[in-house]
Amino acid sequence: MTDEFNNREYVALLIRKVLIGAMPVWEAVKNFPFDTGDKSIDAAYHALVHYEADEDLRRRDILYREEQDGYLEMISQTLERNENLPDNIIRNYEKYYSEANIPHRHDKAGSIKSFLRFLNIK
Repeated sequence: MTDEFNNREYVALLIRKVLIGAMPVWEAVKNFPFDTGDKSIDAAYHALVHYEADEDLRRRDILYREEQDGYLEMISQTLERNENLPDNIIRNYEKYYSEANIPHRHDKAGSIKSFLRFLNIK
């Protein structure tokens, strides 16, 4: 239980750093805890990846940017309280991704595992 809370607390901190501009998204994604089996952390990962992918839209549409910032802030606060993200958020990402492509350990074995997951090979 302690590891789960620490992982969630850590992910909440990463998201907050992105929102205040203290860390680029790519660095936050690279530092996500790997192999946690926590669906809330997986969903937070996908939300952060989508945040980065929507960069152009965020620049053009201030209302969209504010809504997306609020969404990530809600995710951060939920994880910080060690609560599960709402089921509808988790299910929404699971429709498109069977698991998060969170980078694995920063060694050769982790790189190979990440690459195989990227290729959708288990």
